[in-house]
Amino acid sequence: MEDQTKDFKVFPSSTSQLMPSEERLEIPNKSCRLTIGIPKETVWLENRVSMSPEAVRLLIKDGHRVVVENDAGKASHFPNQLYSDLGAEIAYEPVIVYQSDIIIKVAPPTTNEISMFRGKQVLFSSLNIAGLTDFHFKQLSAKRITALAYEYVKDRDGNFPIVRAMSEIAGTTSIIIAADYLCHPNYGRGLMFGGLSGIAPTEVVILGAGTVGEFAARAAMGMGAFVKVFDNSVYRLRRLQNNIGMRVYTSVIQPTALREALTSADVAIGAVRSRAGFSPVCVSEDMVMHMKTGAVIIDVSIDQGGCFETSLMTDHKNPVYEKHGVTHYCVPNIASKVPRTASLALSNLLVPIILKVGEEGGITNILRTDRGIRNGVYLYNGISTNRYISDHFKLPHKDIDLLLAAFH
Repeated sequence: MEDQTKDFKVFPSSTSQLMPSEERLEIPNKSCRLTIGIPKETVWLENRVSMSPEAVRLLIKDGHRVVVENDAGKASHFPNQLYSDLGAEIAYEPVIVYQSDIIIKVAPPTTNEISMFRGKQVLFSSLNIAGLTDFHFKQLSAKRITALAYEYVKDRDGNFPIVRAMSEIAGTTSIIIAADYLCHPNYGRGLMFGGLSGIAPTEVVILGAGTVGEFAARAAMGMGAFVKVFDNSVYRLRRLQNNIGMRVYTSVIQPTALREALTSADVAIGAVRSRAGFSPVCVSEDMVMHMKTGAVIIDVSIDQGGCFETSLMTDHKNPVYEKHGVTHYCVPNIASKVPRTASLALSNLLVPIILKVGEEGGITNILRTDRGIRNGVYLYNGISTNRYISDHFKLPHKDIDLLLAAFH
């Protein structure tokens, strides 16, 4: 069999292994052994898997039991045999996977998947709040699930590592997608992305100077495009310029300047996000109407509702539609277009967290000691702990610190 482990990142099987032996002797043995379920994603054209085979090997080496649903990694080119050879159990019925102590998914669980939960479990997944209803949260609450969202988990420096990793992929991939549609005979303008001597370069407008915007700008400039970046934070604009290492056109989101930039743009990338919930709509339908015929919009923010007024959610099977002569690409899981890369990136970040949950003796203990992981919780034992979700879906809200104290 071909060696498929060469692109995996290797972690210590336990964070305690990083300590001198004298310090490890002082740590009380409070670890626990967990059953971890890796389901096959059922959301339409979600090709990622939450754990790579090498990540599973590390969990098993640390004493945990891992149950992987049949063909869970197939779309990411991780066959069943690779998982089973490294110690995972392959389950041919999804209900078996959903009996695990911890369920690790990519997409939020569907109604049918939640019905298979046994109750009082831990769920790790993305949230994609724009596609959810109050019934989703009520279902999880009825099962008394403790749920953590990748969008909210922080690291020690207060950053959002999982969001950043997926954003790096989405930013770069969005430019590749834009280049493909810009030269498309039906949807584009027959233009090569970038520029040639004697020919004006492609003009790209990027809304948002965060990670998606930065990596989209890097990719576009690397292909020879002229890039304009808009954001309401001067700090983020300055940081983007410093990270890129060269001067780039930047502006605050001012309607007149934005309208003028969009009028001459060949490509517009929407990468404005909100840490609370829905993205603000920055581009009105009237602005889209004044864009060039055959211009391309890639709304990366569509999972939070989108930042173009004309954006409607699409999928990888039917990714684009045309409105006012402008091609719109509004797929919420852009990273799924490169599923193996995205799955490896997600695994690299999740493995240390799951290992730490086991070492600390369960999710409640780690939530008490790790503020960054605690920030990822939006349901604790079925109770909503995220103020925005509670207000938006009209759910009872409790402070997680009070709940942790009550469940002491």
